[in-house]
Amino acid sequence: MNAANYDALMLRELTAAQGERVLLHSCCAPCSSYCLQELAGYVRVTVLYYNPNLDCAQEYEKRKAEQLRFLRETGLADFLDCDYAPADFAAIAKGYEDAPEGGARCERCFALRLERTAREAQAGGFDWFATTLTVSPLKNAALINAIGGELARKYGVKWLHSDFKKRGGYQQSIALSKEHGLYRQNYCGCIYSKRERDI
Repeated sequence: MNAANYDALMLRELTAAQGERVLLHSCCAPCSSYCLQELAGYVRVTVLYYNPNLDCAQEYEKRKAEQLRFLRETGLADFLDCDYAPADFAAIAKGYEDAPEGGARCERCFALRLERTAREAQAGGFDWFATTLTVSPLKNAALINAIGGELARKYGVKWLHSDFKKRGGYQQSIALSKEHGLYRQNYCGCIYSKRERDI
């Protein structure tokens, strides 16, 4: 399926999923803002905050606090925190330290976070699991949806396809971030993306 079709597929899935429960992996409040607004009219959402890729505990706590503040202000979702687990990311990044941004290391990172989401969705009796990652123009929606589909088969929880950047989603997330005064970081989160930003 072409990446251009994931947004249309999501809308069909959401129409069929009215009132069901979705566990939404969120990388940060700014990215989640538009995604949650899109989902709110269809399903009941719980945000899963699992981001072991973040380069330090301070950054993790800062982003988590902004996520919680946004949810308190909007009431768009419940919240599930998995705590900071940098060893999880270090294990999958080992041997891929020099991979380019957007390459094999990022693919492994997507899989790590989505697998945890699928496991938590299964354990919590959620109908669907999803991620905010596809709102970024720098993230490969086709790859993310392929990983999600594989994990759906493995864990028996439906994967909500998405390409949240479509229909101006990324631009709307920027506008919502400004409206709510959200902290917007200028790197993905891991030490490698931070190093690339600094270069």
